[in-house]
Amino acid sequence: MSQLDVTFLGTGTSHGIPVIGCSCPVCTSSDPRDTRYRASILLQQAGSTILVDTSPEFRLQALRSALHHLDAVLYTHDHADHFNGIDDLRVFCKDRSLPVYCKEDVAQAIQSRFSYVLNGDDIAGGIPHLDLRILKPYEAVQIGGCKVLPIPILHGKREIFAFRIGSFAYATDCSEVPEQSIEYFEGLDTLVVGALRYWPHPTHYSVFEALAFARKVGAKRVFLTHLSHGLSHAGLSAELPEGFQVAYDMLHIAVGS
Repeated sequence: MSQLDVTFLGTGTSHGIPVIGCSCPVCTSSDPRDTRYRASILLQQAGSTILVDTSPEFRLQALRSALHHLDAVLYTHDHADHFNGIDDLRVFCKDRSLPVYCKEDVAQAIQSRFSYVLNGDDIAGGIPHLDLRILKPYEAVQIGGCKVLPIPILHGKREIFAFRIGSFAYATDCSEVPEQSIEYFEGLDTLVVGALRYWPHPTHYSVFEALAFARKVGAKRVFLTHLSHGLSHAGLSAELPEGFQVAYDMLHIAVGS
């Protein structure tokens, strides 16, 4: 299997960091790793480029990562911090429909909240043209050079998708992993998992819960993402055991070869 290149476009929680109006140590930090756009990643393998989620900062994320082409978009779920940058996909589908892979409920959200991106007339490239493709749990799909496996996880009471590509998995906004899904996270070289804050939250793993999950599935290398302003990059990094790292915006990692 060819190398998978992963770029963290954003590693923050729904507020982003700095949080509007906040003067806490993280929001006023001079460490650039503490400035976090909303969570999203870019996957590149075998000539294919896939975006996971369109955050509200997607335009800025695309500019600073020099993104010029997309083969497809994957959606974990339709909460605003992962979804509302959808309109800026229009530059990637001027002369075609861009494939978008998601759960049925996310497709329904696109149809109800952004209906103009579907079956619309092209007026000087002013709107996206998206081709919705429904993902089913545990059924892998081939997207260009990438084989993507959607894995159900829980975000509070709601089922959303994590994604596995080879020995890499991305599981943001996770508060629990159903027993049936555990085996699909085993044998990983690299796991990216959300870790909102130190103390428990009803819809997100805490740092300690994320570490416990990573240990349970035996991931060799773990990156924490979807971080709140209660976590500083330097402070959390100093506390993590070997094999665990804090992701930051524009971090690039390679998986496999």
